[in-house]
Amino acid sequence: MYGKRVKLRFFFISTLILTFILIIYLLLEAFEKEVVYFLSPTDIKNMSEIDSKKIRVGGMVKNGSISTETDKINFIITDFKNEIIVTYSGAVPNLFMEEKGVVAEGYLKDKNFFIAKKILAKHDENYMPPEVKEAIEDY
Repeated sequence: MYGKRVKLRFFFISTLILTFILIIYLLLEAFEKEVVYFLSPTDIKNMSEIDSKKIRVGGMVKNGSISTETDKINFIITDFKNEIIVTYSGAVPNLFMEEKGVVAEGYLKDKNFFIAKKILAKHDENYMPPEVKEAIEDY
């Protein structure tokens, strides 16, 4: 019924569409594994269950909460409603201090304890990450 040329064109277009769909699917899968969600301490307290995905916790470093040991630093992140204890091993930004904005990336141990792999708050004394500012203004 259809000529050889029409069948070949249909096969080519079908293969092209399927290839395009497969590429989009693979890209979305790769991006989903790399997505890091931003949460405030209140968001963490309101979670129904804790998963092992990498997240970012943002807020202010509570006054008087920073304690350093030989190989790690412990501090509390607050959004002025709830708090979470953070432990981190590594170098912190120069301007990391109490009552300043901070974003920590890592994993939740439970709803009260966070193990940070990175401290992302590289800022001057007046800067607050937009996500942190939004989260604090919402509460």
